[in-house]
Amino acid sequence: MEQISIIGAGFAGCEAAWYLANRGVRVKLYEMKPQEFSPAHKSEKLCELVCSNSFKAMRLASAAGLLKAEMKALGSLCVACAEQTAVPAGGALAVDRDEFSALVSEKIENHPCIEVIHEKISDFPQGIVIVATGPLTDGALAEKISEQCGAPLSFYDAAAPIVDAESVDKGFAFTQSRYDRGGEDDYLNCPLNKEEYERFHEALIHAEGAVVHDFDVYEGCMPIEKLAKRGKDAIRFGPMKPVGLTDPKTGHRPWAVLQLRKENRLGTMYNLVGFQTNLKFGEQKRVFSMIPALHDAQFKRYGVMHRNSFIHAPLVLNKTLNLKNNNRLFFAGQITGVEGYMESASGGILAGINALRYARGEAGFVLPAYTMMGALTDYITDTTVKDFQPMGANFGIIPPLEEHIRDKKLRYAALAERSMKYFETLKEET
Repeated sequence: MEQISIIGAGFAGCEAAWYLANRGVRVKLYEMKPQEFSPAHKSEKLCELVCSNSFKAMRLASAAGLLKAEMKALGSLCVACAEQTAVPAGGALAVDRDEFSALVSEKIENHPCIEVIHEKISDFPQGIVIVATGPLTDGALAEKISEQCGAPLSFYDAAAPIVDAESVDKGFAFTQSRYDRGGEDDYLNCPLNKEEYERFHEALIHAEGAVVHDFDVYEGCMPIEKLAKRGKDAIRFGPMKPVGLTDPKTGHRPWAVLQLRKENRLGTMYNLVGFQTNLKFGEQKRVFSMIPALHDAQFKRYGVMHRNSFIHAPLVLNKTLNLKNNNRLFFAGQITGVEGYMESASGGILAGINALRYARGEAGFVLPAYTMMGALTDYITDTTVKDFQPMGANFGIIPPLEEHIRDKKLRYAALAERSMKYFETLKEET
């Protein structure tokens, strides 16, 4: 069998390489780090987390939980490594970002069938190729992709600040997971009363932002300051919602609350949950320090925004993730228009499966649309989708059940059960 080349060693590229290598395929995995770094990357390790350290909910009856369960059924490397490097995060799967990347790197680099080549390439290698270069693809390779697919679309992605744990004033905070799901100290909650919240909101909507060029912002990564401008209560019903929490000092639900989540296993840093931002660094310090628990916070990393690009997948991709005009060229990850770490990784698994099938002369593998992975693939290859924008896992893209279930929790549980029954059948057949 011919060798398969993969460009990019992020979530999608590593998953594709892992799937192929475990089936005896020789893989050349091209990664430009450490020779060159994108604006969002800092570590030399593979599969680097550049935004949140959370892979979202674990419970099966959630979109994120179902996605991870499906990936696990297909032998996902990223899910396995995430479980081994997990940090407390209530009902979510969050990881120590350095340990996670180190573990993935170790497994990929030590696999006898994978050759990691640290080189930035400007053209597609010969043979079957999986492009998993991520949303910051640029330069000569981006031009080659444009030649094949048309000019990439662009949007901006935002990351939340990280603060030193010791600098948070615990006298103004309390530990509790929302609705008491997960460990008691998984989240540190920073409450605000009505007057504190209104002062904070006013400062936030008038704070000075960094320069943003003429690109759209993906709804799922909306900067906190832009969301706040939609109305006085927009963030209080969003990232700062107090539902499911009780302030032990008052015995009541706070007016608003900022949740802090552990950024690493040691708990020395906290991530400001839902506070992705494009404010200037000085403004972030000034405004976010108005939250009582953060009055003397030391920022280990300020929030940033960076340019993301993706191909117009509905026009150019088959459901098997190869190009309609070049069957030997596959795409996976955020460059296809999926949004999220695990969404990207899941695309890598499917690209690996179909690249192998193509190499063997076998029919392509397409998951049913009632699975989360299948629904995501369906969405990014749906030619009827207008104004194509990145999509993350959600139950809204999955076909409804034959019999409608009014209760949302029960409906989601039934949708998840339907999907997992398929994967059980798939496991029995293989």
